[in-house]
Amino acid sequence: MKRKGVFLLLMIAMTLLLTSCWSKKELTDLAIVSAMGIDKTKDGRFHLTLQIINPGNVAGGMQGGGGSQSPPITIYSASGDNIVEASRRASGRISRRLYYAHTNLVVVGERLARKEGLNTLIDALDRDPEFRNTSTLVIARNSTAADLVKTLTPVDKIPANKVLKTLEFTERKWGENVKTSLQEVMKSIESPGRGTVVSGFRLVGNPQQAQKLDNLQESAPAATLHASGIAVLKQGKLVDWLYGKPARGTVWILDKIQGTDINIDWAGKKEAIAYQSVRQKTSVSAQVKNGKPHISIHTRVEGDIGDMEVPVDITNPKVITKIEQSVRKEIKKELRVAIEHAQKNKTDILGFGEVVHRTRPNQFKKLKTEWNDVYFPKLDVDIAVEAYVRRAGLRNKSFLSGVKENQK
Repeated sequence: MKRKGVFLLLMIAMTLLLTSCWSKKELTDLAIVSAMGIDKTKDGRFHLTLQIINPGNVAGGMQGGGGSQSPPITIYSASGDNIVEASRRASGRISRRLYYAHTNLVVVGERLARKEGLNTLIDALDRDPEFRNTSTLVIARNSTAADLVKTLTPVDKIPANKVLKTLEFTERKWGENVKTSLQEVMKSIESPGRGTVVSGFRLVGNPQQAQKLDNLQESAPAATLHASGIAVLKQGKLVDWLYGKPARGTVWILDKIQGTDINIDWAGKKEAIAYQSVRQKTSVSAQVKNGKPHISIHTRVEGDIGDMEVPVDITNPKVITKIEQSVRKEIKKELRVAIEHAQKNKTDILGFGEVVHRTRPNQFKKLKTEWNDVYFPKLDVDIAVEAYVRRAGLRNKSFLSGVKENQK
């Protein structure tokens, strides 16, 4: 009898606790924001541009009633003295509640990033319990964030997904861009003596044409979005852009590169052999000698031969060794260029100060106040690179070698 009473009391308690859905959100009441663009107006106010998904148009292939086409997204914008005010003002222009839980992309205009920086923006986004810190952050190169957010893109119906996938695949296949989350940017800004890197995106073409459905009906769209270098941030402010080898060398030292192509010279021909990296690991260590920090970088790379534009006998082990030596030399050169570029900017985007702080915390306390301006630009860095050729594709003997033999 006593057990029945306890069971009945438990059931009553559960019934009282599970009586309603107090936090329910009806889909018909939500405006799902996929991307947010942040700019600064001439009068010093924040301008917010919101990319909102039209679920019916996305699912229906952009087909509206009567056979007419409708865009998969709708753009709403508003201005305010801060991000919160701008967001609240934007809600007055739409019949649904703005929902930020699926906002995967934040775009910051170059002018705002250079003059004011990201610190004030990040604080507002970090405080919002609905906004995710895992959202990707990019900076609009040579344009406003509004122009990027408004651009309609082919293949990927939701433009935010186009940006995210482009960053993901260019990081995986080429290595001159890096996908950086809001949380990673926060950590790097807070880290003592550390600079920050954020990928850039630019609009190629006419901004007005990019917003029209006609742009999507062409096999070669007149306006589209491209990944464009890496932004260098010092104390949260944009100070420089990296492209080409300095950008790839930076990503390599940060150990975020997933795959790339290294071209080497052979038999008097420039970039005659293409080496495709498939596995790589970079480690950075630090020492303090006589009060001066010293950095050592070790990179190990394994890859395949992807292309040969000259006859090469890769069945000969000595030839393979020579190719590996050339690859090591080329990678080492790129890492050195990245280091020199960062030292010239007096911005430790490579995380060397963080390594010193982690391994020699007591010594770093004496260095951190002048790390970027005094110690980092004069830092001694040793670079060691290991590179190995593991495979040669579907053939060992070069096609060009066979052609050369037949011509004899």
